[in-house]
Amino acid sequence: MTAVHPARAPGKAGPPIPMLIRTRKGLVAARAAVPEPVVLVPTMGALHDGHRSLMRLARELAGPGGSVVVSIFVNPLQFGPGEDFERYPRSLEEDLALCAEEGASAVFNPGRAQMYPAEPMVTVNPGPLGRVLEGSSRPGFFDGVLTVVLKLFQLTRPDTAVFGAKDAQQLALIRQMVTDLDLGVRIEATPVFRDPDGLAASSRNGYLSASARTSALALPEALAAASPLAAHGRAAVLAAARAVLDAAAAASPPVELDYLVLVDARTFTETGPGYRGPATLLVAAKVGGTRLIDNVSLEIGGSLT
Repeated sequence: MTAVHPARAPGKAGPPIPMLIRTRKGLVAARAAVPEPVVLVPTMGALHDGHRSLMRLARELAGPGGSVVVSIFVNPLQFGPGEDFERYPRSLEEDLALCAEEGASAVFNPGRAQMYPAEPMVTVNPGPLGRVLEGSSRPGFFDGVLTVVLKLFQLTRPDTAVFGAKDAQQLALIRQMVTDLDLGVRIEATPVFRDPDGLAASSRNGYLSASARTSALALPEALAAASPLAAHGRAAVLAAARAVLDAAAAASPPVELDYLVLVDARTFTETGPGYRGPATLLVAAKVGGTRLIDNVSLEIGGSLT
């Protein structure tokens, strides 16, 4: 178990430095040392203001006497062939500084051999929900996500774990896994965190050129166009969003739509004609080779939530 001190300006005192933990053995020692309750924030690093919002909620949930543990691990199991595992941004020193600023007690940053001492023969099957939308576009993705989240829960033994609502399908599957496998971990979520221009915060946004970022704004713009029409029903919502995305298909670079779907917020199944109730409008697209997702919560046939 190693403590790492991010760089500071000479003569300036900074926030307390979180313990940096690299090994399972170190994690056991750290977990015994940090006061409870323990709130886990699982991440793949390249931390941004969206992650800050997760840590701030975690700090609030932990209370003045509890502990926030942040995990930083780029999980190879959730990357398919040809995806960006090798080039996924890694910025540990900056990440540690951000964790310190947000009051994390410890950062678990294991290598692959610590998380997967051998190639896993048993992984988590996400079930039918894990085979549609993101699961269809990225086969095996949710198997990898749920497997690493389950391992992190087992290793860190948190009372609560915090995730972002931008990954809405992932959040729904994690909640289902916790329920189905009786994991006893409370799951909390923060709203979608947006950059000042409206784009949902993501570590992958750093891949976008200036022109690609301009094109990518069509995703939040499509959701914004659809939201005021929620009271008019499913067809109006989808038509308004699709009109924006169809226009963006002619942008330079173009927005290449993967899916636009309205799902029942309770079951995450696609809504049908005449649906009324809480729903989530989901969009996924590639812009300049970068895959982006976004969503908004609506009350179909009623007021916006």
